[in-house]
Amino acid sequence: MRYNAVIFDFDGTICDTGEGILKSVKYALDAYGYDTPEDYNELTCFIGPPLLITFQEKYGADPTTADELVKKFRERYTNKGLLESKLYDGIKELLEALKKENIKIGIASSKPQDYIEALLDHFDVKKYFDSICGVSFTADCESKANIITRCVKELEVNGNEIIMVGDKKYDIEGAKANLIDSVGVMWGYGSKIEFVEAGAKFIADKIHDIYSIALGYFEQTEESRGIFNGRIITVHNDTVTLVDGTEAQREVVDHPGGVGIIGITEDNEILLVRQFRYPYKETIYEIPAGKLEKGEDPREAGIREFREECGATAQSFEKLGEIYPTPGYCSEIIRIYYAYNLSYGEQNLDSDENLDVIKMPISECVTKIMTGEIKDAKTISAVFMLKELRGL
Repeated sequence: MRYNAVIFDFDGTICDTGEGILKSVKYALDAYGYDTPEDYNELTCFIGPPLLITFQEKYGADPTTADELVKKFRERYTNKGLLESKLYDGIKELLEALKKENIKIGIASSKPQDYIEALLDHFDVKKYFDSICGVSFTADCESKANIITRCVKELEVNGNEIIMVGDKKYDIEGAKANLIDSVGVMWGYGSKIEFVEAGAKFIADKIHDIYSIALGYFEQTEESRGIFNGRIITVHNDTVTLVDGTEAQREVVDHPGGVGIIGITEDNEILLVRQFRYPYKETIYEIPAGKLEKGEDPREAGIREFREECGATAQSFEKLGEIYPTPGYCSEIIRIYYAYNLSYGEQNLDSDENLDVIKMPISECVTKIMTGEIKDAKTISAVFMLKELRGL
């Protein structure tokens, strides 16, 4: 099942506006003598619902005072707080990807429309949206359900082809009132319990999950049963729900990830290691590599592995990219680094490691890859990445 339109909430979903909002809320409450926490981050209840309502519900303000508090809030927010904001990392790339798939994009937010458009212009992403529905300064208590209804009409897409994405229960409840599916996102100000209780169809941990959901590829984990817990890997069997509502089973190997380093000499020779790999019962060529320790910085791990396996250090050590070597069942990610301007010292191998360091011209590496003599996935990827980078 593919969705033809995605409607986003704004605060806490598209844009991290928390600092500006919360500082401005505290500014307003302090100005009117309310007892407020020293840390403005404790006022997150104000992110999402209309301010006029929250001032009354959370601080007991009467309607007239609540209106004055909103005006005081805007005094700071308009002049300073608005730009105390940033797009969440990956949002711009998500919007670009959705548009490439001809998916319509809307915003349905309880934030004043002028503020939304000002920030979209500021971050140069307004061009991606087919509909932007906020509230006016004089009518800012409109329900989230009504705002979503307006956005649905402007997008001109059937409700069963639309999904609502937000970080609070109001987004999920508003979607339900409009009979459309919803996603609760974990990078904003809501919680998994909140989304489950509100009836979200999906819960997204990563921004790119929205792309997978929109295209109908996403698999929601419902249950995970442990099978094996080893020194390096763990194995579990998961029950997942597909976008169309059917269930499936997935056997998964969790791996801490690793690094691979392609070092190149001034003569365009690649540093490879030749060693016996037990799972294949075969001696193979590969670039030096190693697994990550828990919490270890991948770059530092790469420098360490290069020094230990090849006895080499590099004045220049740059990231080439990442590969997923076995995406069908394993979570391993290998980060590939490129090392050059090399100098040499002593190897420092583990007690159970036996390997030789081989310098091989990159042209010979390519030949061995194409004839099947080099079969290691990370090595093949690294060689062609480097060949493309250097035009060799």
